Amino acid sequence: MDDVVATFMASPAYAQAVSLFDAEHERIVDDIITLTEIPAPPFGEAPKAAAYLEMLRAHGLEDVELDGIGNAMGLRRGAGNGGLIVVAAHLDTVFPAGTNVKVRREGTKLFAPGVGDDTRSLAVLLAYMRALDAAGIRTRHDILFVGDVGEEGLGDLRGIRHLFNEGKYKDRIEAFFSIDGPDMQFFVTGAVGSKRYRATFRGPGGHSFGAFGIVSPMNAMAQAMVELARVQVPAQPKTTYSVSVTGGGTSVNAIPNEVWMEVDLRSESPAELARLEARFHQILAYAVDAENHARSTAQGSIVLETKLIGDRPAGSTPGNADIVRHTTAAIAAHGFTATQTYSSTDSNIPMSLGIPAVTISSGGTAGRAHSLDEWIDVEKATSVRGMAAGLTAILAVAGVEA
Repeated sequence: MDDVVATFMASPAYAQAVSLFDAEHERIVDDIITLTEIPAPPFGEAPKAAAYLEMLRAHGLEDVELDGIGNAMGLRRGAGNGGLIVVAAHLDTVFPAGTNVKVRREGTKLFAPGVGDDTRSLAVLLAYMRALDAAGIRTRHDILFVGDVGEEGLGDLRGIRHLFNEGKYKDRIEAFFSIDGPDMQFFVTGAVGSKRYRATFRGPGGHSFGAFGIVSPMNAMAQAMVELARVQVPAQPKTTYSVSVTGGGTSVNAIPNEVWMEVDLRSESPAELARLEARFHQILAYAVDAENHARSTAQGSIVLETKLIGDRPAGSTPGNADIVRHTTAAIAAHGFTATQTYSSTDSNIPMSLGIPAVTISSGGTAGRAHSLDEWIDVEKATSVRGMAAGLTAILAVAGVEA
């Protein structure tokens, strides 16, 4: 076992911290329920952020504030001889405004949209704060606890992007933990990069019978879809593409004057992502040109507009980095299999900047994320063990003053 992890786990402070998780298990569950039932749709996180801000303030953190993008944050000062460690969980969910977020409890399971992704983690951060205080733990590094906005979908990691690029702590952050995910067996050390586009095809439009033979933007878009589907991408590093959303048209008896598609391009490799992106643009240009040559342009030609709607950088944290070594040891020491993986999380931003970062679970088990029947299991023993593993990893990086 890692010496730093072993030393901490052998200390009375560790036992006191874990005992807090056990003794306050129902309080943690209550916090999960309270926060889950505050809607946080994409770009509508403000009510949950305001509630979380008051929770951070009640937990005695310093410099509690909403930053310029809407992240709720507060500082737990260390001994003054270290840098700054960030521990974050995201406020937003994928579900639109109006979604019923009332929690239903069945035994040890909680059911509600967003309960596991990522509301449980917000409550666990509060439990971490109480455990540190109860055990009298003083860290070398300051710890900034953050409930961030914009992790999901078209939020495009805007909360953590702001924290690292514009926030007042941007030049102080030495390591980053994202608490997000259902399974402590896996933790994220690699960032899946993505480029997301809306491609809009426009043409003259006309009557489906009377104007038959003129160019159609639908034909061009269909050709682009077919050509993209023929692209061969590597299995390793994993690289993918998807035409995910389409729209447009006027009527069943009208050649459309505008149609559009939203496309998701992803890769574990920045180079492969750039290669795929370049091929995608070639395909779009080919499809437009092919349609303009295949049919009449007497009423006008097909034109294309592409808009970048999502840009998540790829990257990774090296396996020999302290944060990876300590996290691996902490997870394994609590009886889990510590498997490193790639994903698209808030850690994408620091990884792309070369700042050591990992994404780990908040503990417990979960299922059906991003669905209306999303659930988590709050069975005490597994939950406590997972929280203990996470806190141990954080403290191994933040350093514990004797």
